[in-house]
Amino acid sequence: MEPGDGVVLISDILGGEHVEKDVTVRGWIYRIRSSGSIVFAVVRDGTGNIQATIKKNVVGDEEFEKASQTLVESSVKITGTVAEDERAPGGYELKASNFSLIHMAEPFPITKDQSEEFLLDKRHLWVRSQKLTSVMRVKATLLSAAREWFEKEGWVEVTPPILSASAGEGGSTVFGLKYFGKTAFLAQTAQLHLEALIFSLDKVYSLTPSFRAEKSRTPRHLTEFWHLEGEAAWVDNEGNMDVHEQLISHMCQVVAEKNKAQLRELGRDPTILEAITPPFDRITYSDAVDMLHDKGMDFTWGDDFGTVEERLLTEDLVSPMFVKNYPKSAKAAFYMKENPDDTTTVLCSDLLAPEGYGEIIGASEREVENHTLIDRLLEQGADPDNYEWYLDLRKYGSVPHSGFGIGIERVVRWICRLDHIRDAVPFPRTPSRFYP
Repeated sequence: MEPGDGVVLISDILGGEHVEKDVTVRGWIYRIRSSGSIVFAVVRDGTGNIQATIKKNVVGDEEFEKASQTLVESSVKITGTVAEDERAPGGYELKASNFSLIHMAEPFPITKDQSEEFLLDKRHLWVRSQKLTSVMRVKATLLSAAREWFEKEGWVEVTPPILSASAGEGGSTVFGLKYFGKTAFLAQTAQLHLEALIFSLDKVYSLTPSFRAEKSRTPRHLTEFWHLEGEAAWVDNEGNMDVHEQLISHMCQVVAEKNKAQLRELGRDPTILEAITPPFDRITYSDAVDMLHDKGMDFTWGDDFGTVEERLLTEDLVSPMFVKNYPKSAKAAFYMKENPDDTTTVLCSDLLAPEGYGEIIGASEREVENHTLIDRLLEQGADPDNYEWYLDLRKYGSVPHSGFGIGIERVVRWICRLDHIRDAVPFPRTPSRFYP
């Protein structure tokens, strides 16, 4: 694959396609140093890095002078012969015959050992870093793999709204805004609208931004995140978990195959992901509470798990694990179906990532009786009139159905072994930051 005008991709060179051939690469200076009559320039394009050796007696005085004065992040075009060299980064180097400076950068403000706050302020430049570039490539593959799995399994991608007249989750955590004299909300979830579509399309999914006005300052919370959600007719809670483990396994397999270099750059052994295959362990909430007690934690049955609890439950695991059938007091969403075998619990599940990363999927079987939904809404102080359209869904051919939401950045954090979820998104939004 070539981008035209004789320019080749660096990834193709690193793949061995152009050995002993004259090629042109274009990109940005990642690193540069001069040694007498030779300049060693590591050039980055959108696909990888390669070292170019620029010799004065080959390119001439004028071009060599430009090369020797070029600063990091300057844009360049270099023509030369590809040579194998095990000493060079990636095992190949470009022996330059021509050096063209497209734009001389100013001194780059990001240097080694700068504070996290500074890097967040300069996020528009820090996204060029090798770490974030690798993360974004892995993330792109994960999303592509998810769509691939959904299409293969007959799910239909749909486009639900971002603006909503009512809250889908907790009413205290929504972002409200004025909407032509009325109040609207930024969507916390697409779930309610996805449920409307299963009656015609059977199995649907969407990828949308979701917004949570939570003042959570933990390594796994964002106020704006990408939400991969699905709803399916005729699926119960156990079948819902079957979907999750097949989907997550497929995403892991594909990224392990296609992003080996990026994963290793991030400290993740691809073989760990290759081993993520169904079935995943399934334990009840009560079992999980017993595990916490065995680990010495003083935890009260009925409370929800937080970051600390999920870390304890998963820190020794190598594969994801389901925790199902939470008590109503822990999972208060009005749409979750009551467990007929234990009416103190609901038919729901969380999929917890291993190695202490915690929840990546929240899911449940949905309640199908309107009188129960209305009672739940009233218990939570919500006005059922605001959900009239949603209640209509149960009046005309209601069927058993289930759904789920995957926090994409949480999956990326686990896959890429990131300390903080903010590095799983190019421009993170947190309670204290919405710039740049």
